[in-house]
Amino acid sequence: MTRGNYKGRRRPGLIQVFLALVLAGCLCFAALLALVLSGARDDIRGEPKVMVILGCLIHSQGQPSVMLQDRLDEALGYLEDHPDMTVVVSGGQGPEEPTSEAQAMAHYLEQNGFPRENILLEDQSHNTWQNLTYAARCLEAAGTDVKEGIVIVSNGFHLSRARMLARRAGFENVSVLAAPSSHVPSRLKMYIREPIAMVKSFVLDR
Repeated sequence: MTRGNYKGRRRPGLIQVFLALVLAGCLCFAALLALVLSGARDDIRGEPKVMVILGCLIHSQGQPSVMLQDRLDEALGYLEDHPDMTVVVSGGQGPEEPTSEAQAMAHYLEQNGFPRENILLEDQSHNTWQNLTYAARCLEAAGTDVKEGIVIVSNGFHLSRARMLARRAGFENVSVLAAPSSHVPSRLKMYIREPIAMVKSFVLDR
């Protein structure tokens, strides 16, 4: 009887531990999601002279994906009132992409009236940390002054992490422009993915 009672007590104990871990995981995810959501808005500080547009998928025909076009259109809307900005388009070439994301982005901006001479290409990066660290090197190589700050353009879900990594990459005055995410399935997927990516970037991207 004593042995049987011990087993009976042990099983509820393990279940309680498991449920506690699940609850803790859900609370952590909720806190991270709140952080992601809090950053999904425009926040312009001062008068930045440099814009960095973060890359995203391009299609086999060289056309921007919906999310990337959202970023580019948001950037163009801002650039209409700030035509003298230096713009860094940042994104390398993926295995199924016909050209670098940076090249496709520069072409789109130029087609829509933004002067090519104001665009710097950063075409080697493959993630957000590389986008920002390589963009910083690109600006330094071009002799571009970033003392008045930069404005980062990406979809809203991406901006909390982008701002964190931009500061880590050495940018001191960081503004953000939140592009919409017109493709609803991608938006839902990214709001699930991004809290996990926040943890990964906080720990590993440095």
